Amino acid sequence: MEKKDIEELKNRVACAAVLEKAGFAIDLKESTRKAVKYRRGGDIIIVIHQGRGWFDALSDARGDVFSLLEHLDGIAFPEVLQRVSDLVGFVPTEPLWTRESRPQDPDLTAADRWRVRRKPWRGSLTWCYLHDERGIPEAIIDAAIRHDRLREGPHGSMWAAHLDNDGVVTGWEERGPQWRGFASGGGKVLFRFGPTNATRLCITEAAIDAMSLPAIEAQRPDTLYLSTGGGWAPATVAAIRALSARPGARLVAATDNNRQGEVYADRLAAIAQEVGCDYDRLRPATEDWNDQLQK
Repeated sequence: MEKKDIEELKNRVACAAVLEKAGFAIDLKESTRKAVKYRRGGDIIIVIHQGRGWFDALSDARGDVFSLLEHLDGIAFPEVLQRVSDLVGFVPTEPLWTRESRPQDPDLTAADRWRVRRKPWRGSLTWCYLHDERGIPEAIIDAAIRHDRLREGPHGSMWAAHLDNDGVVTGWEERGPQWRGFASGGGKVLFRFGPTNATRLCITEAAIDAMSLPAIEAQRPDTLYLSTGGGWAPATVAAIRALSARPGARLVAATDNNRQGEVYADRLAAIAQEVGCDYDRLRPATEDWNDQLQK
């Protein structure tokens, strides 16, 4: 097959088609428009780049539709081409989103867009979502608002700021009763809750968990509670490494109590070893800290 024919074939078959045929299903709760999570038993594949790319949440594997088949079935490239050819015309199931994406002013930075949104207040839709639906105590919500970590999102959703090590807002996690996503055009670094000079660094996978764990621990004054937003971006790794390199730092992997959480915990353990700081693994009694808080 000519190179141009291979490229045309790649563009005609989405990664979602391969996954659906292989028995994977969409995890809508854990998906966003830009990153759709597929599960099959303990396997987790994230589809990105409008269906043309993917990565394995539990390893460093990633690539296009051809490498996806190689990754799943361990087959040679000639058979990969045949399998992908057989999927031409197959239309995979599309996730049903509950919110249309909003056009953004290209001249506004993430920090600018954050600045113009209103902070939550007692009784606001975002405040009620966090307190009534997610069980976050009033004191935690009020502290997050006071330290400028939260904004009112559309339709009762929450925006939770991700900041770099200079305190600049780079993006935000978006969570609500019917929505989960990340700031369009924003960059994941870390959501931060607690004293900036704390030596105990608890890394969770979601801002909701980074506000649930301090409620469970009575908001330890020596702890900075952090969230990666479910990602493992280079900027996130660099920020964690910089925090962990501070004198007396203790890195705590407070990730979810599941296979993906263990993979992230192993990566955090490797960072702790690299920088020479102390390390702990802290698991929720249920799958995540917000689940445990609400039990």
